[in-house]
Amino acid sequence: MTYSVKEIYFTLQGEGAQTGRAAVFLRFSGCNLWSGREQHRAEAVCKFCDTDFVGTDGPGGGKFASAESLAEAITNTWPEKAVASPKYVVCTGGEPLLQLDTVAIDALHEAGFEIGVETNGTVTAPDGIDWLCVSPKANAPVVQRSGSELKLVYPQNEDAAQPSEFADLDFEYFFLQPCDDENLEANTRAAVGYCLQHPQWRLSVQTHKILGID
Repeated sequence: MTYSVKEIYFTLQGEGAQTGRAAVFLRFSGCNLWSGREQHRAEAVCKFCDTDFVGTDGPGGGKFASAESLAEAITNTWPEKAVASPKYVVCTGGEPLLQLDTVAIDALHEAGFEIGVETNGTVTAPDGIDWLCVSPKANAPVVQRSGSELKLVYPQNEDAAQPSEFADLDFEYFFLQPCDDENLEANTRAAVGYCLQHPQWRLSVQTHKILGID
């Protein structure tokens, strides 16, 4: 399999339960809920995405002809002086599970990485993922109904993607993340209020944006 990758870079995880952890981010190209092009946003299932996942032209991006070459690129992105065992890679997108397979998972484990995945939940996750974050989108089916954390961007739609729809799923952590649009301040207040009234849910903020890091 050839893997299409937008970018590979080293940074801190900015969201959810792994916030603050050093990681290589592996951003796969492509998504099944939006083309990534602005002219298609209004008709997309997911209309609020803030990520460029189109093409393979980002730092470290490209086409990788094998899982081994992909794992090598990720290994080379981890700084030698950043000693960790295991090292951590976050597979994201777009939608990473359109490409991430057991062959790539095995190659990343062999290279000494713990594997985190951020998915929209519309694709069943393969075995072997160490940390699975599912972020449901309104009007998209959630077929991956278990994992490490469920992170719901909030609010999305008055009639869909309400926290109560997901509260009984099999996750260790449940996060609400304020939708970062023109109503961010109001969205944050709403998310805080919901978490206060429903302590099962925790607030997730995008600390990387607050800190001004990628």
